[in-house]
Formats: sequence, structure tokens, C-alpha cells
Amino acid sequence: MLSIWGTGLLTGLALIIAIGAQNAFVLRQGIRREHVGAVVALCIVSDAALILGGTAGIGALVSQFPAVLDILRYGGAAYLTWFAVRSFRSALKPAALTAEAPRSRGSVVATTLALTYLNPHVYLDTVVLLGSLANQQGEGSRWVFAAGAVVGSTIWFCALGYGARALSGVLKSPRTWRVVDVVIGVVMLALAVKLIVG
Repeated sequence: MLSIWGTGLLTGLALIIAIGAQNAFVLRQGIRREHVGAVVALCIVSDAALILGGTAGIGALVSQFPAVLDILRYGGAAYLTWFAVRSFRSALKPAALTAEAPRSRGSVVATTLALTYLNPHVYLDTVVLLGSLANQQGEGSRWVFAAGAVVGSTIWFCALGYGARALSGVLKSPRTWRVVDVVIGVVMLALAVKLIVG
């Protein structure tokens, strides 16, 4: 069970670490020390709800239509491959992060919610991909995998929001993001292969 939890943790981290609009916003807020608690809490609660919902929803769907698992497996592998290619392309043209002007709490909360729920990739990552990967573990272990993914999300957003200020110099370097994008690309390809091989 611990290895399944660890797999969920690492998979959740691998999907979340990719530098996207949400992570860039959390970093910027962390660097500026503006409403970091609210931003981190919203991101954690949102990810947990989506991951657990995906695990429950996919599980119910698979029990009614077992062929859905194969569709999700190959669809997930295709998405992971696309994600890896996108990460490798980002590594070719890395960009530094820049801080934004001060904003009100309401504006920051609204932006966090928009970047979370208006991003179609969040549903692919949490609901579809993590949900289908959780259900690959079997009925007794899917919630263990999902719990690992939720813990991974919690660790990431806390580290990102509260650790950003200490790492602001390193995180502003395009070279750092080049390394991060290459590592993410490799992990995504490895997960795609694992999904196809079973």
C-alpha cells in the first residue's frame, strides 16, 4: 500500500509541478508575500476535490462500462505524451517569472479560482488522468493512490507559495525552468509508457 501511495504522490507532483498559469501565479504571490495563505488553501482544496471526484467518478463509470478504462488509458497516454512534448518545447524557450503589482484579496482569490477552474488542463490532469491512474490500482487501492496525489498537491502548493520568497532568485532564472521542463517531460513520457504497458 505504501508503494501505491508513493506512486500517487509522485504522479500528482509530476503533473502539478509543470509551470503553467496557476503555478506561475502562486509563485508570484509567494514572491510578493501577498495573500499567500488564501491562494495556497484554494489551490489545495480545489485539487483535492477534483482528484477525489475523478477517482470516485471514474470508478463508478468503469464499474458500469469496463471498456472506458481502456479508452482512458490510451487517451491518458496520448495526453501525457503531448504534455511531455510541450514541456520539451518550453525548455527550448524558457522564460523568467516577473512579479505583479499589489492586488486586493478579492482580486487575488478571483484570479486563483479562474486560473484553477477555467483551465481545461486541470480537469484532464486531476479528474481524468489521476482518476484513471487511481482506478488502474484496483478497487482496494485506488483511494490510497488518490490520497498520495492529494498529499503531493498539498506539499507542492505549500512549498511553492511559502518557499517562493526564499527561492525567488533561482526561480527567476530561465535556466532553472529549462531544467524543470526537461525533467517534467521525461516523467510524463515514462508515465505514458507505463499507462500503455499496464
